[in-house]
Amino acid sequence: MTDQTLLLGQTLSFQGDPFLQPVERAAIHRSRGGVLIEGGRIIATGEGDDLKTAHPGARVVDYGDGLISAGFVDAHVHYPQTAIIASWGKRLIDWLNTYTFPEEMRFDDPDYAATIARRYFDLTRAHGVTTMASYCTIHPASVDAFFSEALRRGQRVVAGKTCMDRNAPEGLRDSAQTAYDDSKALIGRWHGQGRLTYAITPRFSPTSTPDQLAALGALWAEHPDCLMQTHLSEQTDEIAWVRDLYPEARDYLDTYEAHGLLGERGLYGHAIHLEPREKERLKDVGAALIHCPTSNMFIGSGLFDMAGLKQAGQRVGLASDTGGGSSFSMLRTMAAAYEVAQLRHDALHPAQLWWLATQGSAQTLHMGDRIGNLAPGMEADIVVVDLASTPDIAQRAAQADTIWEALFPTIIMGDDRAIAATWINGSPDP
Repeated sequence: MTDQTLLLGQTLSFQGDPFLQPVERAAIHRSRGGVLIEGGRIIATGEGDDLKTAHPGARVVDYGDGLISAGFVDAHVHYPQTAIIASWGKRLIDWLNTYTFPEEMRFDDPDYAATIARRYFDLTRAHGVTTMASYCTIHPASVDAFFSEALRRGQRVVAGKTCMDRNAPEGLRDSAQTAYDDSKALIGRWHGQGRLTYAITPRFSPTSTPDQLAALGALWAEHPDCLMQTHLSEQTDEIAWVRDLYPEARDYLDTYEAHGLLGERGLYGHAIHLEPREKERLKDVGAALIHCPTSNMFIGSGLFDMAGLKQAGQRVGLASDTGGGSSFSMLRTMAAAYEVAQLRHDALHPAQLWWLATQGSAQTLHMGDRIGNLAPGMEADIVVVDLASTPDIAQRAAQADTIWEALFPTIIMGDDRAIAATWINGSPDP
């Protein structure tokens, strides 16, 4: 007997970045491909019939015309905002004060945190999301709940305690010292356990004093293998607020840079209204910019310059930013990224959108050698997509002459009905 499993169907993988080279060179599509899994890893990919012949003892799961891809990687989320997604609001700061902060205060209750963590992972798995980088709340129990649930499911995730010591309700403020101490203890408890990675997490400069940013910068220097996640230049009124709070700073990014929070393993969410110096420094250090298109449109933040930033050599990932983002679906996130780019007079190719939601985001998390692609040696986090999940999608896909014409209607109109299966660490839907 063998514990090998062979998945059959259409397959889509990448051998390059379709923003930097022609799509036909960057992407590999097989109309009848196969993915061989053993022990939670992909051990072979190729033509389905060849793999079936070479591995006659493998259990075969045939998805027909379903598209087999790496699972989606959501590079910036707030799992504590699960219950308030799609709440009516105005601008960012109003939305935080009205919905986010009151909800996050509930996470001092470990039972509530555990309930939302379970709900969040159920929802995202239904949408084919296999890895995400999440903000928690200031409460260590919120981090424990998230990592405990991910560990139970064998899931590769990134998360960290959100740190705030000003401009937040009393129940959501820590201090420079407690932010350092709590985060250090959580790193010791969770970082590197199973498939877990810790991210040092100052929410953003307006809710951290210089002392807190400096403390977290020192912590990052002590634990350079951790990621660091925060927000940057999301809205123009936010930038003006930062200017008032940090009058000595050259720009928004400098509030992080001056305190040791700019680096290659940094994840900077939104990054819409960047100054030339900020772009140059982000590129110099190899930091990652995380595009959150549904959130940017829902809260009215602005239009991310995907084409310009990619052409300039920036590293870019894609994210739902739930619950400021309006959907848990990376299909909807890809559609929104397409729409934002159209408003900037640039049409993103379906291959570019899919790469952003898989390998591109995995690379921003420094996990591109483990997740985000179908290739031997990669971890078996996989999504199977039905390209005819609804009548309107099916009638459009039936007219397609290429895989990209067949895939694009699902990107634009697809939802959880398009997710035929989600495999995490080599295991299918329970």
